[in-house]
Amino acid sequence: MGIVNIVALLGGLALFLYGINLMGDGLNMVAGDKLQGTLYKLTSSPIKGILLGIAVTALIQSSTATSVMAIGFVNSGMMNFAQAVSIILGSIVGTSITGWIVGLTSMGGGSGIGQFFSTSFITGVVAIIGIIMLKFSKNQTRNRIGSILLGFSVLMFGMSAMSGAVSPLSESDSFKSMLTAFSNPLLGILVGIVFTAIIQSSAAAVGILQALAMTGALDFAATYPIILGIAVGGALPVLISALGASVNARRTALVHLVIDILGAVFCGVVFYAVNAVHPFSFMNTTLTPITVALVNTVFRAVTVVVLTPTIGLLEKFVCTIIKNEPSAEVQGDWVKLEDRFINTPVIAIEQCRIVLNSMAEWTRKNLVDAFGLLQEYTDEGFEEVEKVETLVDQYEDNLGAYIMKISSSELTQKQNEDIYMFLHTITDLERISDHAENIGFSAKELHDSNTPRYEDNTEKVGVLHSALMEVVDLSFKALAESDLEAAEKVEPLEEVIDVLCNELKHIHIDNMRTGVYSRENSFIFNDLITDIERVSDHCSNIAVGILEMAQDEYETHSFSQKLWKQRGEQFEKYIEEYSQKYHF
Repeated sequence: MGIVNIVALLGGLALFLYGINLMGDGLNMVAGDKLQGTLYKLTSSPIKGILLGIAVTALIQSSTATSVMAIGFVNSGMMNFAQAVSIILGSIVGTSITGWIVGLTSMGGGSGIGQFFSTSFITGVVAIIGIIMLKFSKNQTRNRIGSILLGFSVLMFGMSAMSGAVSPLSESDSFKSMLTAFSNPLLGILVGIVFTAIIQSSAAAVGILQALAMTGALDFAATYPIILGIAVGGALPVLISALGASVNARRTALVHLVIDILGAVFCGVVFYAVNAVHPFSFMNTTLTPITVALVNTVFRAVTVVVLTPTIGLLEKFVCTIIKNEPSAEVQGDWVKLEDRFINTPVIAIEQCRIVLNSMAEWTRKNLVDAFGLLQEYTDEGFEEVEKVETLVDQYEDNLGAYIMKISSSELTQKQNEDIYMFLHTITDLERISDHAENIGFSAKELHDSNTPRYEDNTEKVGVLHSALMEVVDLSFKALAESDLEAAEKVEPLEEVIDVLCNELKHIHIDNMRTGVYSRENSFIFNDLITDIERVSDHCSNIAVGILEMAQDEYETHSFSQKLWKQRGEQFEKYIEEYSQKYHF
C-alpha cells in the first residue's frame, strides 16, 4: 500500500467524518432540539432513558455528543446520576446506527437496470437533490434537509474513497498475516482502543473496519476483538469533556467508560469461554460491511441488556471511586448555564429562563429587605442587601455572557425573540436591585443621622411601598408565567405610582421651604421616592417587553408609545381601580 493509497485513505476518512458531522448537524437542526429537549423530562424510568438515548444518538449521529449532553444535565442539576446512566446506555446502542447507513456502500451495481441501484448512482442522486434544496429553496427546513442529504452523500463518497484506497490490500499477504495477529483478543482490543482514541469517533472506526471488509480479507476472528476495543476507546472523549465539571458530572463520564469496559469484558470472556469449549464455526467467516454493522450492534445491545439491571450498582461503584467534595456555599444557580448546551439552543434557552426567574426572585428579596430597613434598620440587614446586590450583578454577568454565546448559534425566530427579551430583562432586574441598594443607603442615612420619623411621611411611603410591591409582583409573575393579563396591568399601575411620586415630591419641597423638615431629611426622602419611581419604570419595561414579544414587536420604546396612544377602556379601568386603591 503506497503513499497514494494512504493519502486516499486519510482523505476518505476526512470526508467520512465530515459527512457524519454534516448529516448529524442537519438532523439536529430539523428535529434534534425537540427530541433532545425531552431528554431530561422523560427519563423517569431506565427503559425510557435508554430509548431516548438511542433515538437522540441515532438522530445526531454521535454517542459522544449525547453523553456530553447528559453530563451537562447532571452538572447543572437538571438530571440525577441514575437518569444519565440510562441515557448513556441508550447512546451506546444508538451510535451503531451509523454502521448500518455505511453498510449501504456494499450494494452492488451491475448492468442494465441494476446500475440504478448501485451505491454510486444513489449517492449521486441524493447529492444532486441535496444541493438543489440547499441552494435554490428559500424554506429553512428544506435547506436543512438539503444539508442532511449532502452530509449523507459526503459520508458515502468518503466511504467509497476509503474502500478504494484499501482495495489493493486484498492481494497483500502481509496484510492478511497482520489481520491474523488481530485474532488475538487482547491485541485486537488494544488496537481498537488506540485507534478510536486517536480519531475520536467510534462510528468512524467501525466505518474503516467496514471499508476493510470490502477487501474480502476481514474475518470474524479478527473483527470481533477490534469492535470490543472500539467501544472502550469511544468513551475517552467523554472523559475529557468532564474535566473541571461537578462531582456528579465526572461520575457520569466515568460510568460511560465503566459500562464500555464491563461490556467488552463480559462479551469477550463469555464469547471466548464458550468458543474454547465448543468452537464456533463462523470464526473464519469473511465479513461484509453489513455483517460488521450487525456484529457491532449485537455486541452493544447485549451490553445494554446485561448492564441495565445493574444501574444501581454502577452508581454505587462510581460514587466509591469519585467521592463527594466538601460542600461550598453557592447562592447563585447560574451553574445551570452549561456550555455543553450551547449547541442545543432549546435547552440552553430554557436554562436561561430558569436562571432569569431565579435572578428575579433574588431581586425581589433585595427590595423587600431594603424596605424592611426603613422600618427597622440593622447593620446586618444592610450588609445582606449589599451581598444580594453583588449576587444579582453576578447573575447579570453570567446570563449576559451565556446569552451572547447562544446568539452565535443558528436560532429560530422564536429563539431569537426569547434571547432579545432576556437581554433586556436582566438589565432591568439588575437596575431594580441597584435601586434596592440605594433604598438601603437611604435607610442607613436616616438611621445614622438620627433623623426623627414623621408619621405623615411614613404613612405616605407605606402607600407607595404597597403599590410598588404590587407592580413588582405583577411584572415578575408575567415574566415567570408569560402571563399577559398580569403584564397588561403593570403600565396603568406604573402611571399611578408616577403620580403618587410626583405628589410626594411636591409635599417634601413645600415642607422643606416651610422648615417642617430639615434640608438633609428632605433630600434623603427625595432620593427614596426617586428610587421607588425608577423601580416602577423598570417593572414597566419588563412587562412591555413581554407584551411586545406577544405581538411580534421588537422595539420597547416605540411599543410603549404605541401602548399609550392605544389606551383603551380596560387601560383606563385599571388606572381608576389603582387610583382608588393607592392614594394619599
